[in-house]
Amino acid sequence: MTEIRLYNTRTRRKDVLVPFDEGNVRMYVCGPTVYDRAHIGNARPVVVFDVLFRLLRHVYGPEHVTYVRNFTDVDDKINARAAETRREGESELQAIRRITEETVAWYREDMAALGALPPSHEPRATEFIAPMVTMIEELIGRGHAYEAEGHVLFSVSSDPEYGSFANRSLEDMRAGARVEVAPYKRDPMDFVLWKPSDATQPGWDSPWGRGRPGWHIECSAMAHDLLGESFDIHGGGIDLAFPHHENEIAQSRCAHPDGKFANIWLHNGFLQVEGEKMSKSLGNFFTVRDLLDQGVPGEVIRFVLLSTHYRQPIDWTEAKSEEARRQLRRWGNLVGNASSDELLPDAKILEALTDDLNTPKAIARLHELSALKEHDLLAGSLKILGFDLNPESLWGGAWGVPSAWEGMIGDLLDLRLRARLEKDYERADKIRDALNEAGVIVMDRPGQAADWDIGSKFDSEKFSELGNLL
Repeated sequence: MTEIRLYNTRTRRKDVLVPFDEGNVRMYVCGPTVYDRAHIGNARPVVVFDVLFRLLRHVYGPEHVTYVRNFTDVDDKINARAAETRREGESELQAIRRITEETVAWYREDMAALGALPPSHEPRATEFIAPMVTMIEELIGRGHAYEAEGHVLFSVSSDPEYGSFANRSLEDMRAGARVEVAPYKRDPMDFVLWKPSDATQPGWDSPWGRGRPGWHIECSAMAHDLLGESFDIHGGGIDLAFPHHENEIAQSRCAHPDGKFANIWLHNGFLQVEGEKMSKSLGNFFTVRDLLDQGVPGEVIRFVLLSTHYRQPIDWTEAKSEEARRQLRRWGNLVGNASSDELLPDAKILEALTDDLNTPKAIARLHELSALKEHDLLAGSLKILGFDLNPESLWGGAWGVPSAWEGMIGDLLDLRLRARLEKDYERADKIRDALNEAGVIVMDRPGQAADWDIGSKFDSEKFSELGNLL
């Protein structure tokens, strides 16, 4: 069996993946809270863990991998958005239902546009209230949780290992705590498992009255119900490592002391835009749908997100987007219709991916395969990275440029080269500028006709007028 090594946040080293059951390799990844469109930072873990899902399916077989990614559809942010957008004649609960249904549909559509496979299960928190209540009862029964004023809270002092995942002592965490100070808490670090709901809020009957779950218990209960007490991989953004994942581990370990919960923990790094933190106040905040609507193909977004190692911070830039578009088009032209289910990835691509998902190294190998004209290996390797380059466009037509257009571009560049050799630089510049204005990128090469590519601002009407220059 192929050895896969992954950097484990828990152990702070690369660990070999040794599944609890090779017949059912199990992975849980924290999904979105569904009240708004997914932004580009939200897309990064989706793409990263989609590559891992594809790798696991390749190594163990598709029928032997279970991937769970949840939807948090009960949350105070959702309640707030419902209050802001409630329509005439719509109750608060109806507004919440509308928002969550709409956002789930958006999310699935946008992630599919990035080439992400649907997970094996996409549970919604509201479908797992009963398992959450059962887990909370287990925690109370084992002395790890307590009821106070309609709330149920996890007692961090009851768990001697609390803080070990984030490598923080409880004393240090208390000293720097930015948590809700409430009179019913025994310790400032205690976190909510269950909270009361009023008539306008989502709520379910429970031994502690009508209420709703806290955020952390949701993932623990869904993971346990779908994957069991011990499973192989848990993933998410680095921003979730503390407190969310610390709290998940604590409550799962304490409710099910015979289980291991997740064995390997993976976290992807943050995303910036043009060197700055993404922020609405800076005007550099955009959603996946914003980019798609602006004509940036999902394949391009995916390529940029994979061009930096998943554990490192990534900087989204327009220059990277443009280069990704050009590179994918080149590879698309090379593989043509070669991509099929029978084509296998290159061994060095697999070597890179099995070494902690080293996608930059895998992409470097794609360049080598392209130069070596190993088109079948290129197609198979693109496929395992999630690029299915059949003839769908990155700019509005087929991957390959129509032969009539290609011929006209070639004729114009030959004419430009002749003008340059005759030192008619004015005419040469006029041809270059006309091509650039139409969206054809001209790249000069010494002593020969220039290379070219189709840019994102390709204008077919302007291009059709270029025949006048011949």
